[in-house]
Amino acid sequence: MAINPGGAPLSIVAGVREFAAATPSGTAVIDGDRTLSFADLDERASRLAQHLLGTGLARGDRVAVLLGNRLEYPEVAAGIAKAGLVMVPLNPRLTPPEARYILEHSDARAVVLDDLLAPIVDDTVRDRALPCLVLDGTTLGPAYEEALAAAPADDPLTEVAEQDPFCITYTSGTTGRPKGVLISHRSRVLTFSMSALEWGLGAGRVSAAVAPMYHGAGFAFGYAPVFTGGTVTMLRRWDAEAFLDLVERDRVQSAFLIPTHAHALRALGPDAIARRDLKCLDTLYFNAAALPWALKQWVMDTFPACGVHELYGSTESGIITNLRPAQMRAKPGSVGHPWYLTEVRIVDDAGIPVPAGTPGELFSRSPYLMNGYLDDPEATAACTTEDGFVTCGDIAVADEAGFISIVDRKKDLIISGGTNVYPREVEEVLAQHPAVVEAAVVGEPDERWGETVAAHVVLRPGFELDAVGLEAHCRGQLAGYKVPRRWYGAAALPRNAGGKVVKRELTPG
Repeated sequence: MAINPGGAPLSIVAGVREFAAATPSGTAVIDGDRTLSFADLDERASRLAQHLLGTGLARGDRVAVLLGNRLEYPEVAAGIAKAGLVMVPLNPRLTPPEARYILEHSDARAVVLDDLLAPIVDDTVRDRALPCLVLDGTTLGPAYEEALAAAPADDPLTEVAEQDPFCITYTSGTTGRPKGVLISHRSRVLTFSMSALEWGLGAGRVSAAVAPMYHGAGFAFGYAPVFTGGTVTMLRRWDAEAFLDLVERDRVQSAFLIPTHAHALRALGPDAIARRDLKCLDTLYFNAAALPWALKQWVMDTFPACGVHELYGSTESGIITNLRPAQMRAKPGSVGHPWYLTEVRIVDDAGIPVPAGTPGELFSRSPYLMNGYLDDPEATAACTTEDGFVTCGDIAVADEAGFISIVDRKKDLIISGGTNVYPREVEEVLAQHPAVVEAAVVGEPDERWGETVAAHVVLRPGFELDAVGLEAHCRGQLAGYKVPRRWYGAAALPRNAGGKVVKRELTPG
């Protein structure tokens, strides 16, 4: 008899199946007054898989998911994976043109969506005759619950290789066109397991899904509790008071937040937190943008019983570093050491490692890395070394003890409220306005959002700066968080000898 020492291929469904057998009545998901046991989650995911396969979808086909944080998100992800299909998460804040590009580029063959979000994909779904499964309505297709009730409950047990993608997450690049990041089952299974080890997300623990699950980190930290036998409770939309209510009601122990959330909690005032029973909360971990030192001190002082972590990573590379509670006060500007199973290089423009204290571009190699960009080998090669390291384009410096700090961005990425905004995409939309000759978009410091989007525009003769009109123009093609909040008129944009705009010379006013 042959023995396979490698075991079964890693799959994001494995944890659901395992805990449905081990703790079938255990609570996997909470959404307000609705709950889902592990047995029910497993069965409903199987029914969804059977329904999708029954519509003619085949292993490897892509299924778009347009949902906010809600009870069904984990079962939808698990069901798609059980069918051997690939999930394509869509941001509920996308405009119809943005959603159309992703649906077409990914070659999505079906959509699972919330009926309230149907206008975002309505035209594309009808043009491409995409089958839909609809929660809380039937605008674009049959009702989700009716479809599940009619489908067989047997797990289809469709086999996939662990290096196969479980999802394609879209993240814009400096060209302004979104790129599809291929994320494997293996990458995410190891992320789930290490996250449970680091931040207490596993069996016997209750965690909150605060960040939106369409986002890479939001999904990882919202699904990891379920995968590792814990409970996740859904916060449907960010509201500081509602978050505190959730923690108190469901006895949340671990929560992933971004700096914007900490700002909002601080703005409630000390009484809002002091009057609540939050003793259950013991772990807070932050990502998406640097946590300002003053705000970090407030978090540690306000939640003294909590272990506070600050991690750093990207959609393409997964989690790269983590600063643990023991070093929080000693290393206020650092994002810590390389995370589990991760190697880091900080190199100069020639790819030579730089000494401690010297800024360089940060590269990482780990089992969490993407498989590459969908149908974009040039972009994949541009950020990957021959020996398998990937860069996010960030400039970092490591001290003598190996603590890493992110000091600059090699690219022009703006992070506003924890969400990535890519200037080129906004610039291209502005260039379509009849009054605009050209535009340069940059991030400016903002107390609430970390950064806010600012646009410097050169206008055609005879036009004056009309911020209201330009904003309305942008809102027709861009999600709200990408629309500039600050506007500046310019006679010309500063350029270097090669003709490129020198954005560091763009100043407010």
